[in-house]
Order: sequence, then structure tokens, then C-alpha cells
Amino acid sequence: MSRWLLPFLLGVGLFTVVPLFYGQATQQYPIADKVADKIIAKYQTSTCEQLKEKKQQGHGGQDEQMQTKVLELLKNDKAMREHFLNRIAGPVVNKMFECGMVP
Repeated sequence: MSRWLLPFLLGVGLFTVVPLFYGQATQQYPIADKVADKIIAKYQTSTCEQLKEKKQQGHGGQDEQMQTKVLELLKNDKAMREHFLNRIAGPVVNKMFECGMVP
């Protein structure tokens, strides 16, 4: 995975809606699942042009704060990171491939 891919994925503007739901017995990582669902939905509903434009624009202020929080969670919990990446890898990389964003 290239150096820009994870920050790009985390910075797609989806982390402003991460309500923290604890105690959901059916989900081991509810925060990671909510973030993954938002990222997957964003990629499934975005056009290639929209994704390329977002990549060129970079990240915004509030997005950077949330990205930092999520990155810390993922860095500190190897099992959560693996769960999160396993959820998003297929749909996101497949869409990026279709859009010519993966060499």
C-alpha cells in the first residue's frame, strides 16, 4: 500500500460522523465498523472523477483532527487495525483500480 493511501482513505471526509457507540455486544469494534461502513459507502457512491478530485484537494481541518484520533486507535490496537483494513481493502482498492488510481 502506498504511503498516501491510508491517509487518503481516512481523510475522505467521513470521520465527522463517528458517534461512539460502546457496549454493542454484536460488534467487536463498533467504531472501526462505523468508519469502515462510511468509507465503503463513499467509494461505492462516488464517481472516479470525484475520488480523483478529493485526492488532489487534500484534507481539511476537522477531518485532520478526526483522522488523527482514528489513526491513534488503529496504531494502538493491532487487532482493530487488521479488522478495519480487512473490511475496507477489497471495496476501496477495487474502486481505485477501476478508476485507474492503482498502478
